[in-house]
Amino acid sequence: MTPEEGTIQSYRDLKVWQKAMDLIEECYKLTEKLPPSESFGLISGIRRAATLVASYIADGKGRNNTAEYLQKLSAASGSLKFLETQVLIVDRLKYLPMSEIERSLGLSDEVGRMLTKLTLSLRGWKG
Repeated sequence: MTPEEGTIQSYRDLKVWQKAMDLIEECYKLTEKLPPSESFGLISGIRRAATLVASYIADGKGRNNTAEYLQKLSAASGSLKFLETQVLIVDRLKYLPMSEIERSLGLSDEVGRMLTKLTLSLRGWKG
């Protein structure tokens, strides 16, 4: 059991899930600024990817074994990289300046570090 999990009653108690929920809020705010022509492109992709990160974390926590939990955390990490790519496309297409997407990227980076730590902890890595 990880130190974080010692007091965990629910996936909602996981700090990484809470931070992923913050990321969802930030991504929704960001996508509200995108042109309507991106409704089925970047807007949909960003919102879905952000939602999947938190959802995979919750799903993994609800699994009955560590291997399945790790698999879901891996999926969350993959969705996070997809999300980061979508947000960087917003910058490359000049839809928004970097100053308006930095918070999303910062939260994404923080969630990524937390996912890595949780994954290593679950694997019993002592670094």
